[in-house]
Amino acid sequence: MDDPVLTSKPILERFSLDGRVALVTGGAQGIGRAFAHALAEAGASVALIDIQLEKAETVAAELEQKGVEAIAVKADVTKRDQVEAAIQTVMKKWSTLTIGVNNAGIGQWVPSEDMSELDWDQMLNTNLKGVFLCAQAEARVMMPQKYGKIINTASMSGSIVNTPQDQAAYNTSKAGVIHLTKSLAAEWAPDGIRVNCISPGYTRTQLVSDLLETPVGQKVLPTWLGFTPMARMAEVTELTGAVVYLAAEVSDFVTGSDIVIDGGYCCW
Repeated sequence: MDDPVLTSKPILERFSLDGRVALVTGGAQGIGRAFAHALAEAGASVALIDIQLEKAETVAAELEQKGVEAIAVKADVTKRDQVEAAIQTVMKKWSTLTIGVNNAGIGQWVPSEDMSELDWDQMLNTNLKGVFLCAQAEARVMMPQKYGKIINTASMSGSIVNTPQDQAAYNTSKAGVIHLTKSLAAEWAPDGIRVNCISPGYTRTQLVSDLLETPVGQKVLPTWLGFTPMARMAEVTELTGAVVYLAAEVSDFVTGSDIVIDGGYCCW
């Protein structure tokens, strides 16, 4: 039997995404933008799928400045027809899809006793239904290839209950993403499709930075940091190693996993 330690590709080559095609939903800003840059830097061509087309086009231009092929596509991930049209745009451009990063999502703080049905539906439709619709469309084009990587953005909020903010609907949606990831991983493994998720802790995006400038944000920040052993928030670039790992050949035996990147928050 061949010795895989001696016969496999060099480790850095197995992290390369050269020749691969990725899409990132919610790629116009925040964590999605950081994921898109990381995948591009590792060698992938990247499609930015976002409801905010102008911002997605800005990110596509950033990637092109790095010498990477990139396109921006407008789509609402809660609408099946728009998701399928976006996937077909990617296929027309590159004739393949190797990596689907389903990152689009929203957040909201509202006491459960005050939550409207509309609030609940909007959260679950975007954060959970949207992930399912995207993963389903991605898997359909990956199945004939017998290979693909689907990476969903969950949250540590899918495993714990955050404090002091009230966010039952958000927590529930992200718990759903984690279990959906495991379910799809088991179902699609025979088709060569790996499905995993990344669960960030508190991360400094522009939206979060804006929140922290408000009285509410200044009130909650000490609690957030107090429950985080590293006593700080993550930068978006500290999440990107995980998405490249899960997208690359080096993780081909990883499926149904949730990588928690939270500065130790879930330790206690």
